[in-house]
Amino acid sequence: MSTTSTTPRKRSIAKGLFAGFVGGLAGAGAKMIAEKILPPRVQGQTPPPVVLAENVAGRRLPPDQRELALQGIHWIFGALAGAAYGALVEIEPSFAAWHGAAFGITLNRITHEALLPKLGLAAPPGQQPTQERISEWVTHAAYGVATDSVRRAVRRVL
Repeated sequence: MSTTSTTPRKRSIAKGLFAGFVGGLAGAGAKMIAEKILPPRVQGQTPPPVVLAENVAGRRLPPDQRELALQGIHWIFGALAGAAYGALVEIEPSFAAWHGAAFGITLNRITHEALLPKLGLAAPPGQQPTQERISEWVTHAAYGVATDSVRRAVRRVL
């Protein structure tokens, strides 16, 4: 006789937030690795997080501060987006479609194709190089899959 319960686990926004936060960190790491294989920008293009940091600072940042801004914004945004995703999946499990790939692609559409161009931090999608658009789609899908995989594992133990 099996002792495994088929009762669905109780939804918890707090546990979902935490599991998603941890998953988002893993997803941010996966996106960085994927960008090494499929770089989003050609040499010399300034990444949107650096443009944002320089706009806030009101000046061009030295190389060490540019790297800190790039890494800091990348990891913080990845973790916070993952946390939001984790909470949303607790509310509506279908948001985990395609094992997180749909989340990653949606995040790309919201950020790189809509929000960043509207804020002047990136070119509109029609003016972005094909390499950049393909890279952002693929690496955001990788982010979503990694985020969801780790989120599921963490959530199982909570």
